[in-house]
Amino acid sequence: MLPVFPLRGAILLPRATLTLNVFEPRYLALIEHALANHRLLGIVQPDPDTGSDESPEGKDVPLRAVGCAGRITAFDETEEGRMMISLFGVARFTLGKEIPSDTPFRMWDVDFSSYADDFISGHGEDAVDRPRLLETLRSYLEANNLSADWERINSATNERLVNTLAILSPYGPEEKQALLQAKTLPERAEALVALAEMELASRDDGSGTSIQ
Repeated sequence: MLPVFPLRGAILLPRATLTLNVFEPRYLALIEHALANHRLLGIVQPDPDTGSDESPEGKDVPLRAVGCAGRITAFDETEEGRMMISLFGVARFTLGKEIPSDTPFRMWDVDFSSYADDFISGHGEDAVDRPRLLETLRSYLEANNLSADWERINSATNERLVNTLAILSPYGPEEKQALLQAKTLPERAEALVALAEMELASRDDGSGTSIQ
């Protein structure tokens, strides 16, 4: 049983970090619950048919079938009553049955069996085309006049690099969910490259379209 944090446009992946600024009372209660119970919670996007709200209210809002469990590794309470938390990705799951509760947040049974390989650190790293990924990242950053800490990038493992880039990528909820649900690490790396190449190509042909 896992408390679930519905958040559109945000994903978590194994052994990568997601930082959240939590301020709504229902989710402050969720964080307090998680801190008292193994520090675990699930990040799941709302269903695409539920509108555009970042985190729709109500316990009857449909959620995506796949999310990721994370462990709170750091938190900081602010004077304004907010909490800054760092979540370290553990493994993806599929939602099972929702557990009725009187809490302001939602609780679910979750199933990790479809993503058992997530528990194996570095699984699939050797099959990632790292040179192509880095070349595409460099081209994307240059096209968007962005900088990066290349020392940290070059020292990162393939797993951490791919999953961190997926979490930080500027794409919309659909693209983020596709990155989350990529079955393997090499498939996620290929998806990142494809998304970046599509955006770069759309600029080159003058269409003005964007996948963001």
